[in-house]
Amino acid sequence: MRGIRLKFMLWLYNWSSRLYATVFKQHKQAWGLSKEDFSSFPKDSLGQALWLFYEERGFDVMPKLENHDVFHVLTGIDTAIQDEIAMQYLLLGNGKISVYLVSMLLIGTFLFPEYAKYYLDTYSRGKSMNKFYNLEFKPYLSYSVKEMQKALTINNLFIYQLTQYNHGK
Repeated sequence: MRGIRLKFMLWLYNWSSRLYATVFKQHKQAWGLSKEDFSSFPKDSLGQALWLFYEERGFDVMPKLENHDVFHVLTGIDTAIQDEIAMQYLLLGNGKISVYLVSMLLIGTFLFPEYAKYYLDTYSRGKSMNKFYNLEFKPYLSYSVKEMQKALTINNLFIYQLTQYNHGK
């Protein structure tokens, strides 16, 4: 039965993420970078980490969803289906709310209740982090991943600068 749940959720996630990018991200500009472009960023940078993320998983860039991949890199949450659901919980805890997010939470929690503690823990983790779900990360591809991760977990000038940049101030 778990195999059927997993196959269904994987199909739903793959189908819905493409639909989400097309319908709900119409206003968003794709970064215009290929997987190979990320390999040219400095060592230990966000860009280089994205390249490694794509290489290690055999993924390619999904236009308009690049920030989601950044979320995986910065939080260390993997990409198995229970982790994708956990990522939605983390984003909810961080303040994001959308029809897509709520739908994935409801369906995912219903299909995989055995991960409830993991989901609640990632929700709490998202609440404890500086707001990042609404930031555009493309301008920061050369920045240090470790510094960005630190900025997400403590109040400091770097996260303020990110927020100011992303809000056009």
